Amino acid sequence: MRVLICGGGAIGTSIAYFLSRCGVAVTVIERTGLACAASGKSGGFLALDWCDGTPLAALARRSFALHAELARTVGDNWDYRRLMTYGGLAAPQRGPVRRRGGYDLAWLSPGTIVRHQLGTPETTAQVHPARFTGAMMRAAQGLGAELRIGRVTGLSRDRDGRLAGVIVDGKPIAGDAVVIAMGPWSILAADWLPLPPVFGLKGHSIVFDTGTEIPAEALFCDYRETTGAVQSPELFPRSDGTTYVCAISSETPLPLDPAAVAPDPGAIERLEAMCRDLSPTLADAKIVARQACFRPITHDGLPLIGRVPGVAAAYVATGHSVWGILNAPATGEAMAELIAEGAAHTVDLSPFDPGRSPPLDPARRSRPVDR
Repeated sequence: MRVLICGGGAIGTSIAYFLSRCGVAVTVIERTGLACAASGKSGGFLALDWCDGTPLAALARRSFALHAELARTVGDNWDYRRLMTYGGLAAPQRGPVRRRGGYDLAWLSPGTIVRHQLGTPETTAQVHPARFTGAMMRAAQGLGAELRIGRVTGLSRDRDGRLAGVIVDGKPIAGDAVVIAMGPWSILAADWLPLPPVFGLKGHSIVFDTGTEIPAEALFCDYRETTGAVQSPELFPRSDGTTYVCAISSETPLPLDPAAVAPDPGAIERLEAMCRDLSPTLADAKIVARQACFRPITHDGLPLIGRVPGVAAAYVATGHSVWGILNAPATGEAMAELIAEGAAHTVDLSPFDPGRSPPLDPARRSRPVDR
């Protein structure tokens, strides 16, 4: 059996790894490069119980445990570590400000008020998402998986009309099963398969070189800009000496090529201004990346994980929104069970059944555009 996985992000490479562990032959097909989109430009934050009370709870808890297990057993380094996590609020500073109560985090400005402890090293952690994605692919390759760079443009079928693989750069690639795991670009596959809608929500981020100035303390913050707009910046110091900060979402068109994604005009400048107010350490730090990415969103906020309705040997795994890195391992494990064994048993996938979604509303359909 050979499975063709369309998409080289955290979801696709995790599926490849767990399928390879089952002894299944795998080819990952990626247009631009591993972790070229959200899997390389996200925060990599992990939480044990932040999805409790939702259909994601079991998936998230299993995946949080798998992250720790994989960090111990795979034999690669993707900067996995546990974190303290806090919540606070801030606004542009106007004159001297004295911090009032709460938690005193030395790397934050006096005007950044930290009122809540949101997580401990037992419940929150992080990975470097691009390194995690690359490590999963290398681990899969060590078990026999292949990586192919190319653009998937459709499906190939045998004489009886059954799925026989995909078309890559104009040539058929044979496979016994196909998995669509292309993040928001999974909408392209709606031309070949009866897939539910997936939309792209754009987010902006900056990566700072902060060295050893900031300890393992993540911060979720409400920030009121001078215009009155309220943003929710998230700050994640990493063990490699960088600090990742994200905020400011938009619904701009999705480009056809992930490599063409660029920040909206003015968004990075606004984010830089927030960072200067939030932390003198960030204000003085060198910026090593100014970037944007699209997160895959579904109509009900839940991922699509499972069989494509009405098409034998076709599967989809996308729509994970902000929890793509967290839920990649458990998604990979469950998809491997579904494909190799006929059913997932570690996590109940029924809440994420692709057949649950309503027909695509043409008024909301957001197709990629070539810029």
